[in-house]
Amino acid sequence: MNDLERAKRPKNSLAGPYGHPFHPVLVTVPIGAWVASAVFDIVALAGPSREAVFAEGAYWLIGIGLVGAVVAAVFGLMDLLVIPRGTKVFRTGLLHMSLNLVVVILFAVDFAVRANQERDQASVGGFVLSLVALALLSASGWLGGQLAYHYGVRVANEETQREGFR
Repeated sequence: MNDLERAKRPKNSLAGPYGHPFHPVLVTVPIGAWVASAVFDIVALAGPSREAVFAEGAYWLIGIGLVGAVVAAVFGLMDLLVIPRGTKVFRTGLLHMSLNLVVVILFAVDFAVRANQERDQASVGGFVLSLVALALLSASGWLGGQLAYHYGVRVANEETQREGFR
């Protein structure tokens, strides 16, 4: 089996079956939670009528995103381990992982900042941290798309894909 074929196959079934990795599905939890937390921050900062509810919601959504990110990272690491070292795709995977680690750290700091203040008040500092983290997450997501759609990591091989067009 060549390097390209190895990068398409899981090392073990926990990573998801051939052509159906679990990592891309799992990343929807932290991404969705963190984007929703930013929306909640905007609503909380926009007006005092429901500030407490949305500020508290943003806090908990960040926590949910952190838990989801840890789970997604485990599966992402399993996918990274099938990529041959020393290749452009492996370096892309390392950059994707590194950016995600920075994002998780930023959201963990954001979560801690919010935990140490009144959670019924909107956090401007937390909102700014969230925006920076979401910008980095967007760059990392683009790299994840490169890994899957451009390089075909953990995607079915071309012969399997051709079957759908016959």
